[in-house]
Amino acid sequence: MALYQFGIVNPQQQYIQIKATFAVTAKQTEIQLPSWRPGRYELGNFAKNVKGFKVFNQENQKVEFHKTTKDRWVLNTESATSITIEYSYYASVLNAGSTFLDAKQLYVNPVNCCVYKVGAEDESCEVQLAIPADWKVACSMKKDGKNLLAANFDELADSPFICSADLKYNQYESKGTVFHVWFSGEVKPDWPRLIKDFKAFTDKQIEKFNEFPCSDYHYLIHILPHKAYHGVEHCKSTVISLGPSYDVFKSLYKELLGVSSHELYHTWNVKAIRPIEMQPYDFTKENYSKMGYLCEGVTTYMGDLFLYKSKVFDQKAYFAELTARLQTHFDNHARFNYSVAESSFDTWLDGYEAGAPNRKVSIYTEGSLIAFVIDVMILEATKNKKSLDTVMKNLYFNYALKGKGVSDEDYKNELKNVAGISFDEFFDQYVYGSNPFESIITNAMEYLGLELTSIPSKIYSHARLGVKCINDHGKMIAKVFYPGGPADLSGMMIDDHILAINGIAIHGELDEWLEYFDNDVKKLTVIRAGQMLELIIPEVNRNFYCEYGIKVMKDVNKAQQNAYAAWSK
Repeated sequence: MALYQFGIVNPQQQYIQIKATFAVTAKQTEIQLPSWRPGRYELGNFAKNVKGFKVFNQENQKVEFHKTTKDRWVLNTESATSITIEYSYYASVLNAGSTFLDAKQLYVNPVNCCVYKVGAEDESCEVQLAIPADWKVACSMKKDGKNLLAANFDELADSPFICSADLKYNQYESKGTVFHVWFSGEVKPDWPRLIKDFKAFTDKQIEKFNEFPCSDYHYLIHILPHKAYHGVEHCKSTVISLGPSYDVFKSLYKELLGVSSHELYHTWNVKAIRPIEMQPYDFTKENYSKMGYLCEGVTTYMGDLFLYKSKVFDQKAYFAELTARLQTHFDNHARFNYSVAESSFDTWLDGYEAGAPNRKVSIYTEGSLIAFVIDVMILEATKNKKSLDTVMKNLYFNYALKGKGVSDEDYKNELKNVAGISFDEFFDQYVYGSNPFESIITNAMEYLGLELTSIPSKIYSHARLGVKCINDHGKMIAKVFYPGGPADLSGMMIDDHILAINGIAIHGELDEWLEYFDNDVKKLTVIRAGQMLELIIPEVNRNFYCEYGIKVMKDVNKAQQNAYAAWSK
C-alpha cells in the first residue's frame, strides 16, 4: 500500500507538507508526478509547485536521486526496502481543478500534487490528514476516521477532497444512489430549491441510461466572493467553483444548474465512456484525441437539454442556452478554417486560451451543435423512436462497462446501428471538415418546428464596423474583427485603444458617437503601442455581426409537434 500524509504548518505561506511512502525492491525506482489532469486536456506542469524534494529510506537515511524529465525522478534504492518522499507543494490557486491551502481549508486535487511509483499504479493508497480536529472532510473516497482509502492511484488521482470546519452539507437520493452536496465558502444555500432541481435532472439522466455508475456521488462546490465559473468531472464526484457569493442563488443560479448537470453527465460520458486514446490515462504526457466533439460536445448539449427535459428549465431558458452556443459559433470565423476534430487534437496546444485570431473552434460549442444535429437526424431516421440518448446508453453498456475505449469509428458505427443510416459523409463534412453549419442547423430546427433567426446586431460597432471592443474602465479596446469588415479594412489592430471619433474624445461611449456620426465620414483616433494614429473607416453598405435566435414556427404541423415532443421528453 502507498501511504500519503498531508500536513499543514504555516497555512499563510500556502505550502502543503506531503510525504509519500512506498515499498521498494529494485535497485532503481522511478517516481512520477502527473503532467496533466483529466478534464483539462493540456499539460499542467504541476512540478513547478514542488519545493524541497527529498527522499529517505526505512532507516531515515537520505537516498540519492536525479531528475530525468520535468516531473520524473530516478531514485537509487539498492539498499532500501521502503522509501519516504518529502516535499512541499505550493497551493495558491482556488478553482475546480487546483489545489489550495489557507487558514480555513485544505483543498486537494491529488492528481496535482501526489507522486506515484512507476509500475505500482495498481497498489492501494491511504491518505492520512493532519488537520484540525473540528475540520470535516468532503470526499468520494472511503473514509477510515479522517483517513481516506483508494483502490489504486487512478482512484486517488480522481478523488479531490475539501477539509474545512465551514462546510455546508445536504443530500438527496435518486434511483438508489445517494448524492452528497457540499458547499465551501461564503454562501447561503436555498436547500429546498436546490435539492428539488438537482434531483429532477439527476432522475432524468439516470432514466435515460438505466443506471448510475456508482452508489455514492459528491458535489464539491466552492463559492467564491468574486466572479468565477468552472467545473471538473470525476468518476464519483465533481468540483465546481462559482461566484460571486451574493448572486449564486439569484442570477447565477442557472449557471449552477448548468454546470452541475453538465458535470453529472460526464459521469457516464468521459469518466466511463472514454476515448480509446485515454483508456487508460497516461499521466506522463499528452493524450491526444480528436473526439472532443463526443467528450465535451455531447456533454455540453446533453447537460443543457436535460435541464429542459426534466422541466428545471422552461423553453425560454433552454432556448437562451442553445442561442448562446449558436451566437458563439457564428461569431467565430475559425469555423471556416479548422474542424472541431482538429481543434480537439489541439486542446493540448492552445485549447484553453484565446490563441491566434480565427485559428480554432471550440469542442464545447461546435461539438454541442453537432450533437444537436445528430440527435435530430436519429429522431428523423427512426420516426422518433430513438435518439442520441439511445446511442450514449449503448456506448455505456457495450464499451464503458466492458472496459473498452471508444474510437471515432466505434461512435460512427453505433450511430449507424441505431439510426440505420451512415454518418460517414456527415462526419467528413462537419466533424473532420469545416463546412458551414447553417444548412444542417436549419434543417434540424425545421424538423422540430423551430426557426433560426438573425438580425443585425443592435450594437453599432458590431453591426456596421465589424469590431467588438471591451470597455476597460472607460477605455474601448478592440478585441475581435469581422474579416474584411470596415474596422479590419481601416487597418485597426487587436488591442488598439479607441481614443476619439472625429476629434471628440470618448470615455466608453463608442457606439453612441458612432451612431451620432452614422452618415458622416468616421475618423477614429487610436493609441497603439504608445503611438497615436488616425484611421478612416470605409463606408460599406451592409451589416456584419448579427444576433441569432430561435423561435417556434407559426404553422407547426402535427409531425413537427410529435418530433419536438420526442426530442424534449
